[in-house]
Amino acid sequence: MNINVNAKVTAKIKRTAGSLLLGLLCTVGLMSEMGYAQAALPVYGYFVKNTYPHDPQAFTQGLLFKDGHLYESTGQNGQSSLRKVELTTGKVLQKSMLDKNVFGEGITDVGDEILGLTWISQTGYVFDLKTFKLKRKFSYQGEGWGLASDGHFVYMSDGTSAIRVLNPKTMAEVRRIEVKAEGRPIDRLNELEMVDGELFANVWGADVIARIDPASGKVVGWIDLTGLLPPEQRGTANPDAVLNGIAWDARGKRLFVTGKLWPKLFEIELIEIQRR
Repeated sequence: MNINVNAKVTAKIKRTAGSLLLGLLCTVGLMSEMGYAQAALPVYGYFVKNTYPHDPQAFTQGLLFKDGHLYESTGQNGQSSLRKVELTTGKVLQKSMLDKNVFGEGITDVGDEILGLTWISQTGYVFDLKTFKLKRKFSYQGEGWGLASDGHFVYMSDGTSAIRVLNPKTMAEVRRIEVKAEGRPIDRLNELEMVDGELFANVWGADVIARIDPASGKVVGWIDLTGLLPPEQRGTANPDAVLNGIAWDARGKRLFVTGKLWPKLFEIELIEIQRR
């Protein structure tokens, strides 16, 4: 649905922002304990514009939107896959299984290819976007978590506070970015998405997304998604059913988010609820 600027919607946004702010106090407290204090940074809440079905068996590791469809990678040994998904129905239109001994991780698209990571196998996959045929593999050191691309470089997370900047043709590392909020490193960076020049990153285990300047690594804002999907709806309260999955429709300016084993995928609009 479209958001109209009228009294009814404005009141609903205010109520949503108010409840989010209460949840945010707990989130900020938790972050402070983990070394994530960021009181001076802008904080954004959300307004749910649309809700779509999502496969509750999908252990979502990567998500992207391209040419009207979602592309999703899933994890777990023996269950890892690359999928093309119909947005409105959640129907899997195309699927390719990864090797049974690998744990699939994040994906991104570069031209007519989809690049994908694995968790601890130190092996990446390059698929043809249309056919899902495996074209080649590449290797890297350490763990693979999330991937994103800005059209010039590929950005890779590995579960730490570092983001690797890679050459999209060779996947060789060009440099590294240390992600910090108010001077403090932010680790457990997971799924990545480039959104209008900013790098959005899920923080594993937290209902927040970090907005990162890809040039400096500085966190320029937080998105608090507290309450988006209640714990009891997260894969029978599975502790692994965390927020993970960000997709950006650049043409339509639509932002989609979901999580591991979540039965729903959400289109959200961001609302600034705390300024500098």
